[in-house]
Formats: sequence, structure tokens, C-alpha cells
Amino acid sequence: MKDASDLKKIKKEIKDLESQISEKDETINEMNQELEEKEKTIADQEEKIDDYYSQLQRMQADFENYKKRSEKDLSNYIRYANQNLILKIIDTYEDLRRALKSENPEKLQEGVELIYKKLKDTLEGEGLEEIRAEGEKFDPYKHEALMVEDHQDFDDGTVIEELGKGYTLDSEVIKYSKVKVCKKR
Repeated sequence: MKDASDLKKIKKEIKDLESQISEKDETINEMNQELEEKEKTIADQEEKIDDYYSQLQRMQADFENYKKRSEKDLSNYIRYANQNLILKIIDTYEDLRRALKSENPEKLQEGVELIYKKLKDTLEGEGLEEIRAEGEKFDPYKHEALMVEDHQDFDDGTVIEELGKGYTLDSEVIKYSKVKVCKKR
């Protein structure tokens, strides 16, 4: 009987092992299925990464092209702006050449005065204005103090003398007035 009970025991153990193998097979199948899903997810993510990288490269190339085009447009704009100003000044330049050819000193003086007025009108038409300085309160945003002097006829901080003209272009200072300022001691 011992053999029969041993045989029964062995059969039970075999059945338990088969059950465990079956469970393990199911677990392996589930894990394989999960692995396949993760591999698919990884493949999808890699594809997305490749797409994003391609988009980034195209955007970078587009930006470089835009930058080059903008630089060219700006260069052309500056050249065109200079061309317009030069065209306005050419007539004055030619008038000056004609005036210099004049042998009559009175006509030369008269010609230079007309040229000065024409050039001044052209520059003012472009937005250039002289900065008022003499007798004005010193303004460091418009004036550059080169000298100071204690002067009885002026208040402290007042511009006594303009040593060099200053200019604004459309209300923006492009050249500061060089001035002597009253400084009381």
C-alpha cells in the first residue's frame, strides 16, 4: 500500500507542478503581452521623437532663413533710406560746386547763404532740429558740459555759452550741445 500512496502522492505533486507550470505559463504569456505593449509604446515614442526632431530641424532652418531675409531687408531699407536723403542733398551739393566756381566774392557769399538755407530746409524736412542751449537750464539729456564758470549774469546751472551745436532727429538727441555752464561757488 505504501507504493500506492506514494504513487498517489507523486501524482498529486505532478498535478500541482503542472498547475504551477500552467500558472507560470500564463504569467509568462501576460508578461510577453505586456512586453509587446511596452515595445510598441517605445516604438511609438521613438517615432514621435523623430517627428519632433524633424520639426525642430525645419523650424531651425526656417528661422535661419528668416534671420537672413530680415538682415537683407534691413540692409536694403538702410540703403534705400540713405538713397532718399542723398537724392535730396545732391541738388545742394551741385549748387555748392557752382558757387565755388564763381569768381565774384559777393555772388559766392550769396550762393553759399542760399545753399546753407536749402540744406537747412532739407535737413529740417527730414526731422532734424537744433537743440536750444544758450540761456537755457542745463539738461544732461541734451547738453554736454565742457566747462563751468562762475558768472554774475546767469543763475546757477544755466548754459552761459554754446561751444558746439546739438541736434535732435524726430525728438531723439543725435548730437549733444557742447556748452559752458554757470556754476556758483
